[in-house]
Amino acid sequence: QEVYLEERLGELDLRSDSDVPYVPPPTDSTPEILKRALSGLSARWKNWWIRGILTLAMISGFFLIIYLGSFMLMLLVLSIQVKCYHEIITIGYRVYHSYDLPWFRSLSWYFLLCVNYFFYGETVADYFATFVQRREQLQFLIRYHRFISFVLYLIGFCMFVLSLVKKHYRLQFYMFAWTHVTLLITVTQSHLVIQNLFEGMIWFLVPISSVICNDITAYIFGFFFGRTPLIKLSPKKTWEGFIGGFFSTVVFGFIFSYFLAQHQYFICPEEYNSETNRFVTECEPSELFQMKKYSLPPLLQAVLGWEAVNMYPFQMHSIALSTFASLIGPFGGFFASGFKRAFKIKDFADTIPGHGGIMDRFDCQYLMATFVHVYITSFIRGPNPSKLLKQLLVLQPEQQLNVYKALESHLIEKGILQPSLRG
Repeated sequence: QEVYLEERLGELDLRSDSDVPYVPPPTDSTPEILKRALSGLSARWKNWWIRGILTLAMISGFFLIIYLGSFMLMLLVLSIQVKCYHEIITIGYRVYHSYDLPWFRSLSWYFLLCVNYFFYGETVADYFATFVQRREQLQFLIRYHRFISFVLYLIGFCMFVLSLVKKHYRLQFYMFAWTHVTLLITVTQSHLVIQNLFEGMIWFLVPISSVICNDITAYIFGFFFGRTPLIKLSPKKTWEGFIGGFFSTVVFGFIFSYFLAQHQYFICPEEYNSETNRFVTECEPSELFQMKKYSLPPLLQAVLGWEAVNMYPFQMHSIALSTFASLIGPFGGFFASGFKRAFKIKDFADTIPGHGGIMDRFDCQYLMATFVHVYITSFIRGPNPSKLLKQLLVLQPEQQLNVYKALESHLIEKGILQPSLRG
């Protein structure tokens, strides 16, 4: 009996793509007023105008949220994360809903809440320790945050085990894995976006804008000049669009960084001021955002007639960010295309007319978020005295005294301080 069961399970693993359950395509959500206005155009140009109009609307809304500040940007990231998670989970539900799996949807959303509670709690404890210390009701939650997070996850884990149904074990574990991979793709990456934002809004805006710029310019170059297919997963992607998008994105990132680097609003990290009891974005600009003079290579000197140029060091980093956004970022889109083809769907959803779902617009952003976080920790971020001081201030008085004595002994050994005369 056991041998037969193993053979049967092996047959299930060898199912072809044609065995994947059919998922109904999303409906057309284009507003009727746009349909009537563009009714005389071909399908190609109709899609061009719909995508263009909605793109301008989304960019305008994005600029409005930037004006409203970092907190609204964090809410935007959280909203996008939840919607992307919903779109991917919904695909899984549509594929397997006929089995009527118990608690699948409820557990999926429960795990989302647990993981968000863990990550956002870590962020609050890390960046706003002084703020938390002044709120007695938060101290318990922060002190035992990881234990509470683990207990919450264990509850969901036990509920999943209790929900297992005979004859559907294999399928339920598929969906358990589906949920956790979706959490990895959406929640973890959006948490890194928030981490980047706390380093200064410029680390949030330049990468995201570079991906948006690359997406738009690659589409434009591909639409007008595209002849050579780039990858089979995305038949509409062309080498002409890929190359044109690369150069456009690097130039855009360089110029955009120049304007942002001039304003404290964009370059200063969000910090809690204990004296005023509010969050502020004021700071002394670091070396990255101080104008410097750079000598040009001989070849460029001959072409431009300039010996040197003045620019911000961050602009050099923006070239690295823009290059990743235009060369590696699109592979997030290719990955999403492969996922959609595996389940025979055109888009993740029909949320945005002409664009598909939210996940269709942000599939490249997740790779970008990880790269920026790694780039900052590897090449930019050094020891932060301000952050360390905040952590010291939340220690108990005897712990602070031990740190003080250890630091004093260290500085005396280095010859920076003279030993004090004690009576």
